Amino acid sequence: MDLLGSILNSMDKPPEIDEKRKEQMKKQKEQVEKQQEYEKREMAKFRAYCEERVNRFIKDENRKFLQFQPLNRFYRSIVHDVSQIAGLTAMSFGIEDVDRYIVVYKKDLPPSEDEISARRNGEEWNKDTAQKYAQKRLEEKEMEQFRETKSTEVKPNSNYKDKYAHLIGQEAAVKAAKKTETNKSYGFVPSENKRDMRTIEDVQADLQAKKKMRLSQATTSINDNSTAE
Repeated sequence: MDLLGSILNSMDKPPEIDEKRKEQMKKQKEQVEKQQEYEKREMAKFRAYCEERVNRFIKDENRKFLQFQPLNRFYRSIVHDVSQIAGLTAMSFGIEDVDRYIVVYKKDLPPSEDEISARRNGEEWNKDTAQKYAQKRLEEKEMEQFRETKSTEVKPNSNYKDKYAHLIGQEAAVKAAKKTETNKSYGFVPSENKRDMRTIEDVQADLQAKKKMRLSQATTSINDNSTAE
């Protein structure tokens, strides 16, 4: 046992924290607690500020939206919470950690598509911006109507046979509305029949045959005349 005791006594003891280090740790703890207390007070002040602005906004019938200054994520969460409790709609716009801000709307006066588009594009929403987007929408609508007109087949307002059916009868009107076709029995010869499809050899053979026929007819006529005399 004496040997074991001597060994334990010879081992280094854990270092003790000196008084100066203890004082530093104490001060750091106090600073953290003070910072936390400060943040709590600031949160309470900001929440009261939000509630006061929201209440005034609700009572003002002429205001269509309530816009807050750019805020970090934590303070925006307070605005969202206050707006939700008040029965309002809160929407965030802008770039995170740059100019992200919140706009609060009344339930019966939601933002238009033009306003949302403008704010998402980083534009301030005012009368000039609203007029610009309205003009843009009008131009897009006119262009769409123009495209639809171009793609739609033009159709007559009235049917020819229906228009004159009461004058010439339904059957006659139907016949009159049909496409007129030339009847070959009227004496018109189709153009394809007018073309001579014979070869040169065929033409020469036909000429020789006709010549022989004329000579034969002439010889027969002479013989008949001699017999009669």
